[in-house]
Amino acid sequence: MSKDSADRSPPGQRDDVVWRKPDGTPVGCHEKIKVLNENFVELRQMLQDALEDAVLLGCSEAQVRAVFAEIIAQLENPYREAE
Repeated sequence: MSKDSADRSPPGQRDDVVWRKPDGTPVGCHEKIKVLNENFVELRQMLQDALEDAVLLGCSEAQVRAVFAEIIAQLENPYREAE
């Protein structure tokens, strides 16, 4: 697997990245990892499609990426993390 294709894999399916709990320990439940990985793959594909559409419609790639980053920065966690 090339580095590029490894970077596109969900963290739970990559050797260098592991889904972690707030205390830093890895998430160990296979069903939880499966859900996280499925969400990651779905979100990545949606973002890829949105980027491609925006560029094809004449938008600046840099602006679209900035908007994506802004959206992520504005996400709110409705749950308190254990410390």
